[in-house]
Amino acid sequence: MRFVRILIPGVAVAGLALGLYLLWQGYGAEQGATMMTAVVARGDIEVTVLATGTLKPVRLVAVGAQVSGRIVAVKVKLGQAVKADDLIAEIDSVTQENSLRTARASLANVQAQLAEKRATLILNRQTLARQKTMIAQNAVSHADFESATAAVDVTQAQIEALQAQIIEAEVAVETAKANLGYTRITAPIDGTVLAIVSQEGQTVNAMQSAPTIVILGQLDTMTVRTEISEADITRVKPGLPLYFTVLGEPDHRYNATLEAIEPAPESIRSDSSFSSSTTSSSSSSSSSSSSAIYYNGVFNVPNADGRLKTYMTAQVHIVLGRAENVLTLPSAALGAADADGRRAVRVVAADGTTSLRQVDIGLNNTVIAEVRSGLEQGERVIMGETSARNTTRTPRGPGGPPPMGL
Repeated sequence: MRFVRILIPGVAVAGLALGLYLLWQGYGAEQGATMMTAVVARGDIEVTVLATGTLKPVRLVAVGAQVSGRIVAVKVKLGQAVKADDLIAEIDSVTQENSLRTARASLANVQAQLAEKRATLILNRQTLARQKTMIAQNAVSHADFESATAAVDVTQAQIEALQAQIIEAEVAVETAKANLGYTRITAPIDGTVLAIVSQEGQTVNAMQSAPTIVILGQLDTMTVRTEISEADITRVKPGLPLYFTVLGEPDHRYNATLEAIEPAPESIRSDSSFSSSTTSSSSSSSSSSSSAIYYNGVFNVPNADGRLKTYMTAQVHIVLGRAENVLTLPSAALGAADADGRRAVRVVAADGTTSLRQVDIGLNNTVIAEVRSGLEQGERVIMGETSARNTTRTPRGPGGPPPMGL
């Protein structure tokens, strides 16, 4: 009986140990590495360069005043459509009208002087003719004859000088007329009033700078200036298709074509090579070296319905390549490339075994990649391995250390 009492606890301990071992073995298998796979399927793929652009009217004109004075009338309203030569505003024209009257008076004065000199020339020529007759008869002295000859020449020169003064006076009249016309500010193009900068009653001074009255823009076509980073500029070129969206309509695509790429970034305007100041040169050099460099890509887009507004922000996608209904797989499944550029991919067979296969890849946007050869539709590829608790556990054998965390 004593032997039985000793044997039963021993069997119980052994059974408990065996159960714990089997339980741990199952747990280890359950916690073992699980493969993340994806199916090779048909789909569309697109490789693009993302950039940010600003929309502006294809023509944007600041209509200003060329003469100084007080604005007596503004004839347009914000958002109004105008035609070329429509009246925009009027400036007090008293000064310009007086200048025109003065110029005309000066012209009339010179013209009167010219008429006087022409009459004098006629008289001097008659006198010279009499002197010629009388000198032949020795009725007058040679001094009188020479005086009559000089009078004709002097009067002729005075007439020529007055004719030049008349041209000058006529130019002054035309200038005064133009300045008077500048008091009536008209639209240089067909467009829409985007801003009224100067108000009625305001005095403008055209001597210091050209004051802007209104800003006009042609909104039927918008120009997009897109900032392309220097990391992407070598991959894009004029003629590539693109599309963009605006913040207010993220689901609406506007299609266009990249028309031009400016050869230098806008920061070239502040290049230290053009600065004579050592301080400003150092500042410009420091600023240029520390800031990102962007090149402007330019394209136009129709805007007949006026949905696109001035200075909207455009999220531009320049399409480098596009393929439709092709075999695709996640880019994360791609391994290292061999000497021929083929990528290694681990393929899972139907029985669960895996094999390494070299695959020809086409377009790759780092999310999905185009499969040109090496895989068939429906095959599964391994993207990576993980475990149910983010830790791969290896079952211990008999006599090994107990697993951590159990």
